[in-house]
Order: sequence, then C-alpha cells, then structure tokens
Amino acid sequence: MGVPFLSASRRLRRTPFSDGVEQAGVRAYTVYNHMLLPTVFRSVEEDYRHLKEAVQVWDVSCERQVEIRGPDSGRLVQMLTPRDLRSMLPGQCSYIPIVDETGGMLNDPVLLKLSDNRWWISIADSDLLYWVKGLAYGYRLDVLVDEPDVSPLAVQGPKAEDLMARVFGDSVRRIRFFRFSHFEFMGRDMVVARSGYSKQGGFEIYLNGSDMGMPLWNALMEAGKDLDVHAGCPNLIERIESGLLSYGNDMTDDNTPHECGLGRFCNTQSAIGCIGRDALLRVAKEGPVQQIRPISIDGDPVPACEEFWTIKANGKTVGRVSSAVWSPDFKTNVSIGMVHVTHWDSGTKVSVVTPDGPRTAEIQEAFWN
Repeated sequence: MGVPFLSASRRLRRTPFSDGVEQAGVRAYTVYNHMLLPTVFRSVEEDYRHLKEAVQVWDVSCERQVEIRGPDSGRLVQMLTPRDLRSMLPGQCSYIPIVDETGGMLNDPVLLKLSDNRWWISIADSDLLYWVKGLAYGYRLDVLVDEPDVSPLAVQGPKAEDLMARVFGDSVRRIRFFRFSHFEFMGRDMVVARSGYSKQGGFEIYLNGSDMGMPLWNALMEAGKDLDVHAGCPNLIERIESGLLSYGNDMTDDNTPHECGLGRFCNTQSAIGCIGRDALLRVAKEGPVQQIRPISIDGDPVPACEEFWTIKANGKTVGRVSSAVWSPDFKTNVSIGMVHVTHWDSGTKVSVVTPDGPRTAEIQEAFWN
C-alpha cells in the first residue's frame, strides 16, 4: 500500500517562496507551524553532500516570529526563559529554552533583540504565540504581541558568505556569529543574521513583507549560478550529525532543558521572573535522571524513525531513540536518544529496537560534526 498524500487546504499555509521551491523540484514536505516546510529536493543524501560542499537557499518561513514590543517587553521575554537576558544587546541573537510553570520545554527558539522595547522570537514547531499572549494579558503587561509578516530565508553551506555578499554587499561578511544587522534589498529593510539550522555556516534573511519573497529568491538563485546554488532544506543527516535538536521530535513539554542537554542555556539562579524558575531550581540541584545523548547504531542503514525506538540493556528499557539515519561520512547510523542516567556514559553498549529488529548501539562522547 502506498503512502497516503497530505491534503492541501488554506489551513496549510504556503509561503512567500513556495513558487520557487516548486520550480526547484521539491520532492517532499512536512508541516511545521501550519506551514509547508520542504524536506527533500534531489534525495536526502544528495542534498546532504551538496550542503556540505556548496550553498543552498532554504525556505524556512515556518520559523514564524512572535513579536513583542512595548515598555514591558523585556520583562515578558524574561518570563519565558531561564536564560538570563539582562546583558543582551540590540543586534544580538540568543538561543533560548522556553519553559512552562513546570519547567517543561515549550519551544527552543532563537531570540532577536531589535531594540530595548522590541523583540522577535523565531520559533520552533509549536503555537507559542498563544502562550505569550496569555501571559501578557494575564499579567496586564504593557506590550503588544503579534505575528508580523516576516518570513526567514536561510542561505547555508561553505559558499554562503560569497553568495550573500553578491546580493547584500561585502559588509555582510562582517556580521559575527549569532549577530544581525539591517540591510536593504530593493528598497526594503531586511534583518540579516549569521545563523541557521545547520553547522555548515550561513545566514538567515528575515524577509520583510511576503510580496518580496520571489524577488529575493530569484536574486539569490541568479547570483549563485556559478557557485552551484541549489534550493535546499534542513537536512536530516546533517542535523543529527551536528546534534541539532528538533522540538516535537527529540523533546516536548514533558522534558526540561536539563534533560535536553540545554542546561548551559539556563541561568536559573539569576533569571528572575522566569515562569518555570522554581521548578528548574529543583531540577538544577538534583540533576536530571535522563538526558539526550548521541548514539551510533550498528548495521545497515536504518529505516525512517517515525515512532520512538526503545533502548534496552539487560532486558530493561533505559531510553528511546527519537531521530536516526545513516551517515555516509561516518559510515554508521547516527541517532539522537533520551537515555537514563544509568546508561548514558559514553562507550556504554545498549540495544536499540528498530522496526527491522534489535541492533547493537553505543552511547557516544559527542555528536559527529
């Protein structure tokens, strides 16, 4: 029996770049924040190799922005996260765990500070806008919270900087990692950050106005012809090798930042006002009983990881694998799993129950990339 199709509707939102994505021969989509997110163009392995060698343009409009502006904006943003934001300056990006009152992860976005009274939260896949609106209203804060017409377009790969310089000028090379500046494109102001959901280096352009989507897409494609520019997308293999977590896949609101290996982004003692602070202070003191780990899985390429795969040791369940794929560069199956404290040390041998049977696996010291 074939895989059923996904029915399109107005609830499943197209993006300002969807026409370009389709012209480029997209083969598969997923749904992310109610929008189309490409997942494959040529093949996962071909896209992976090209990402590591050249430059790709990614439609990541699904990274919607929650804009918070007004006199109480700084207070509201600090309520969302255990990361202490007091030293953050305009022009900076910060990766922030966002937690609820139990310390459970609601999102793991990138925060952009546009000014002291204006912030963008570039969100992962969850309806964070409603949580932020609820807090703003419940605490009677003097802020405006909404979703602006801003759609990120990523330029990723070793040749990304050269391509960006051709479209935005050489000053784009001066943007430091996790910083952003303002650039003009066809008379429109655009925020450009050195960031992106890969470890290959690159930028994210925060498209200001959907009407400029295809002009920007076409300009990048035209300028990058001799750089072998292709349409691309977040790549499963490169993501797992690099240890880039996927909210909803590798973690949910059942997990604390410490369980997700994000304790270094929690300044729980000093993040005064964070909604989940009391709960996380207990977690920080006691330590987590399970944590995300890189795991290599032996044998032939594994099938798609569409459900959790149980991790076993001595007949007992000691965790679960949430993302897995064959790595052509490291000649093993690379995976991300949540592992119990008793078995999370590197070098520990375990068994992973895959759809085609149990496989020997080993906890790794670090991710591969």
